[in-house]
Amino acid sequence: MSDLPIYRRRPRRSHGSLAFVTGLLLTAGIAVGSDGWGQFMRQSAVMALPSGAQFVPKSARGLSVQDWQDAATAWAYFEAHYRPETGFVDSISDHPNATMWDQGSHLLALMAAEGLGLIDDETFLARSAALMAGLERMELFEGRLPNKAYDTRSLKMVDYANVAAPEGIGWSALDVARLLMALRVFEINVPTYGPRIRALLAQWDLAAMAREGRLWGSTRQDGHTQYHQEGRMGYEQYAARAAALWGLDVLDASLARPVLAWETVSGVDVGIDRRRASSFGAITPVLSEPYLLQAFEVGLTEEAQLLASRIYRAQEARFDATGQATMVSEDHIDQAPHFLYSTVFGNGESWSVLTETGDNHTDLRTVSLKATIGWDALYGTTYTQEVRATMADLAGPKGWMAGRYEADGRINSALTLNSNAVVLEALHFKHKGPLLR
Repeated sequence: MSDLPIYRRRPRRSHGSLAFVTGLLLTAGIAVGSDGWGQFMRQSAVMALPSGAQFVPKSARGLSVQDWQDAATAWAYFEAHYRPETGFVDSISDHPNATMWDQGSHLLALMAAEGLGLIDDETFLARSAALMAGLERMELFEGRLPNKAYDTRSLKMVDYANVAAPEGIGWSALDVARLLMALRVFEINVPTYGPRIRALLAQWDLAAMAREGRLWGSTRQDGHTQYHQEGRMGYEQYAARAAALWGLDVLDASLARPVLAWETVSGVDVGIDRRRASSFGAITPVLSEPYLLQAFEVGLTEEAQLLASRIYRAQEARFDATGQATMVSEDHIDQAPHFLYSTVFGNGESWSVLTETGDNHTDLRTVSLKATIGWDALYGTTYTQEVRATMADLAGPKGWMAGRYEADGRINSALTLNSNAVVLEALHFKHKGPLLR
């Protein structure tokens, strides 16, 4: 496999008390300063939603023999890439780097594996305790929030290429929110951990990532820290639900309607983000991942259920029209540029395949393994079952590879934490329902 650098998606106030004391997924990008953002929102009207979703999530229905085998393959990634010295799991095989997004996925995968009986209580508690200890030890960016990336061997702050960054490179509100989602689910499922989790978060300035009802990240560059509104439709609402579980004021970010527009893609009206990269400095990918995560972890809101249904249907419609299996999400790939957002719609184009900076690589579109198993767990249609049946050869002794290139059918051999975590969450959902019950 190629050496795969981490390439994750992913703006401050004075230090204050945590909002949860007084009173939520490579990432859909960084956006715009507060002045431009405020002007945009003042000119915005809330978009009406059509009634009814064509597809609705299926209820828990147990697993097939193949499902159990597929879950065991996904857990193999966590066995092969676990770092006992820190409690972390590598985000990509052969690359000792971690983001908070991926360690949130790690904790959620632990809960899914325990719920499926793939690991016993002793292993679950030992691994989760080690992860908590690692989170407690790691240095925070500017003493406020977790840095965007850490070395999984030492917990030193690094950049995405795993080069030491003693001052850090900033925080991602979306990544922190995914970890907050995992910690909230963990606290509810294992209440004895509540005091320890809250003691951990009491050291973090969570209020710094929530402002004007939205999520804000930071970037350290040339000796200066800059702050920016973070998140695009789908990812933004997922992260807001996670942050709200800890009492943060992210009400505006929790709804897609203020930034929603409709675009016809393969004959299906799909909800898209009407903020444009040309004005807001961030790509606008509409794809599977954030809706699947929301469904598997806390259940879909009525709004998200409608948007997810349309995103799924557009993929099925493209297959109906072209005969090309279509399952799109964010994924690492085993060649440059290493991380891509394969979209239903993004940056003004249907079926674009985008880097974080907006370059289009439609020749590298993949059929995503995690999206395939995810949509099959959620809807279980004839189409999802047919595509899933073509992916069996992506299973390996150290987990699931990420997918298959559309152009020539080659396997995308990237082996990642997130793909395997989504598989575990999906199969847990199929077996028992959402992780947070």
